[in-house]
Amino acid sequence: MKSIKIFSLVAFVAVAAGLSAFIRPKASAGINAGDNGFAVVELFTSEGCSSCPPADALVAKIEKESSGKPVYILAYHVDYWNRLGWKDQFSSADFSKRQGEYAKYLKLESVYTPQIVVNGKTEFVGSEESRLRNAIRAGLQSNTGAKLALVVANADTKQLRLKYTAEGAGENPVLQVAVIEKAAVSKIGAGENNGRTLSHVQIVRKLQQVTLAGNNGVANISLPNGFDAKNWEIIGFLQNRANGSIAGAAKATFVSDNNTAALK
Repeated sequence: MKSIKIFSLVAFVAVAAGLSAFIRPKASAGINAGDNGFAVVELFTSEGCSSCPPADALVAKIEKESSGKPVYILAYHVDYWNRLGWKDQFSSADFSKRQGEYAKYLKLESVYTPQIVVNGKTEFVGSEESRLRNAIRAGLQSNTGAKLALVVANADTKQLRLKYTAEGAGENPVLQVAVIEKAAVSKIGAGENNGRTLSHVQIVRKLQQVTLAGNNGVANISLPNGFDAKNWEIIGFLQNRANGSIAGAAKATFVSDNNTAALK
């Protein structure tokens, strides 16, 4: 694998200065869902990147606005910023690898933070609110024809059994299952954000790829250390492994009822 170059938003804007010196989003528009549309918003971020907090704040705002709608936020903390002074406690080489895969899918020369990818098809700087809202709107108004349903059948502190039903998944499909910590706060002691307290939402703590066994199946999902069902959730999405496009998504929250086992 080629070496990964780090680009902060400052560098990105410097290159694009001839186009626009500042990003001034238009007035916020509401998040409205169509009949079968959805938006999977994947943010690549880092506690070591001074340009990332505005993107973190933006997805937190979108997450709040889109409650109850098919908008799925996933924040991956990459690890390549760790060598510059601060080790992000949520970072993983797996998430840096995933960002690299998107660079190949989308034919990018390098990776950077903050970066957002929507539905595996569109990418842009993670703090660009107008572009994010437009991409979400386009996703909600589209219809791939795919359907995905997820139910947590059983869970303990180490593993859960996830039942899935997937229809119209398209070509080369896999089920990507993300274990999400809904919110966390970090006090930063070094690096570009030294002295700051950063708030995070929808933190991906684990991403597991599941090979589909027909339209219905059961997958065993490993759970990260520190798992707490009250403050975590599961997001799954159907992804084409040939081009990265996402055909459908669903959320399975941990609710204590007769159908879903929840941890206390």
